[in-house]
Amino acid sequence: MADEIPDLIAQERTGTGKGAARQARRAGLVPGIVFGGDNEPLPINIPFNELLTRLRQGRFKSTLFNLKVEGHDDVRVICRDVQRDVVKDLPTHLDLMRLNRSTKIALFIPVEFLNEEESPGLKRGGVLTVVRPEIELTVTAGDIPDTLTADLTGLEVGDTITISAIDLPAGAKPTIDRDFVVANISAPSGLRSADDEDEDGEVVEGEGVEGEEAEGEQTEE
Repeated sequence: MADEIPDLIAQERTGTGKGAARQARRAGLVPGIVFGGDNEPLPINIPFNELLTRLRQGRFKSTLFNLKVEGHDDVRVICRDVQRDVVKDLPTHLDLMRLNRSTKIALFIPVEFLNEEESPGLKRGGVLTVVRPEIELTVTAGDIPDTLTADLTGLEVGDTITISAIDLPAGAKPTIDRDFVVANISAPSGLRSADDEDEDGEVVEGEGVEGEEAEGEQTEE
């Protein structure tokens, strides 16, 4: 989990509806709404450049923020949606949900793979095939991890990494209720092709000899 919850600075938006939203965009702001908890929804504006920078940093939707709006108490929020312009792919609106530390929420958390140099399978030319680069977990808002780590130490070609092999934060659980595959170490394509050729061109030893012996026996008769 991040050591410090980052601040997200916003302004309260006066007026609602499409007209107020268009006015905010013309002023270089992105309109949004804060909902959830025991309070009424709060319309806000966030500076466009600040929001775009945070989006480009990644993991915006899985980061817990401390929302600061003048005239209101600070509140922890997480982004539930970012609407974008269909042509320019730039943010046009965002939805933030209020949370407290004990709130349960489903988030996609990225997986980081460690100790590739300690994997005999990878040393022999095996390929790490990532099936799930992110895993959806149900976690408490106060214990959101930055990443999940998968240890590749000792893994050979053909070995798989399942979710049960990954340490999860206390209280977290996958949204999928089975021991699914996260990644595997597969043979290099050249080795797989050679194996396929061996199988296709396989000859059963002894068939030719037995046939010749049978012909000889018939001749003698």
